[in-house]
Amino acid sequence: MNIIVTGGAGFIGSNFIFYLLSHHPEDRVICLDKLTYAGNLETLAPVMEDPRFRFVRADIAEAEAVDRLFEEEKPDIVVNFAAESHVDRSITDPCIFVRTNVMGTQVLMESCRRHGVRRFHQVSTDEVYGDLPLDRPDLFFTEETPLHTSSPYSASKAGADLLVLAYARTFGLPVSITRCSNNYGPYHFPEKLIPLMISRALADQSLPVYGKGENVRDWLYVEDHCAAIDLVMRLGREGEVYNVGGHNERANIDVVRAILHELKKPESLITYVTDRPGHDRRYAIDPTKIHNELGWLPQTTFEDGIRRTIRWYLDNRPWWEHILAGEYRDYYEKMYANR
Repeated sequence: MNIIVTGGAGFIGSNFIFYLLSHHPEDRVICLDKLTYAGNLETLAPVMEDPRFRFVRADIAEAEAVDRLFEEEKPDIVVNFAAESHVDRSITDPCIFVRTNVMGTQVLMESCRRHGVRRFHQVSTDEVYGDLPLDRPDLFFTEETPLHTSSPYSASKAGADLLVLAYARTFGLPVSITRCSNNYGPYHFPEKLIPLMISRALADQSLPVYGKGENVRDWLYVEDHCAAIDLVMRLGREGEVYNVGGHNERANIDVVRAILHELKKPESLITYVTDRPGHDRRYAIDPTKIHNELGWLPQTTFEDGIRRTIRWYLDNRPWWEHILAGEYRDYYEKMYANR
């Protein structure tokens, strides 16, 4: 099959491309990415010369560019990772989140309609459900949990999800949606919690923790997430939402302490900072539906996953050091200036 993966130069999208090319050698993968601040072409260096892979720089909100690519590639499946995804950035500049996350999704679906795509898969987030109280560990998000967003980011993702389901009902577009918990693993952009703490701890810099670090997240190793998406886009029922959770709930402060322990760094590096507006207290996903229907369960414990993640950052310093220095943005020009 021909599979278009949007946002494939980002964290989860790039890991998904690696997963597809490794597990489905018969498929061809086309990556469409605008290369915003979170898109890093260096991440895709291992597959750039693979004859089964093609990279295209374009904006999913630009209808002509998207439709041109669909005409050229005639995709069987489209998997949409492309999104502005950092909550703090959505608070300071909500507009770009609406443009990319909502309008971009609509542009993609219009091209899917015109070109007879067999499945449009939307990669969403558990943040569309809002949050859960810290004192009710028995509560979990299910696919029936009402949407109750807390930030412009989560609101834009919820808007996109509703639009996807509307296209299924109104136009009969074959769609599916996965809503995942917090991912971690290789190629995670350094502004996010785990890689930020790793890079700063290695430099013996202070580790900024919001509030008291009591906010709880359900951590999902990125390769487990990729396996879930692959199952849903191929075998999941059309028009359905599937929650993908890691059963690895941790308070933020415990995640930071685990990183310091693995790196043998002192907890005195931790600095508590003013909490951000509307900070969700707890996320926790019930993945019963995807397990019962498709047999998926996460394979990676948090203890194993965090060790593997830390080892990857230790072994791949140039990748994240280029990002911190801003040099990663030069990579595209180096790769394509003479093409």
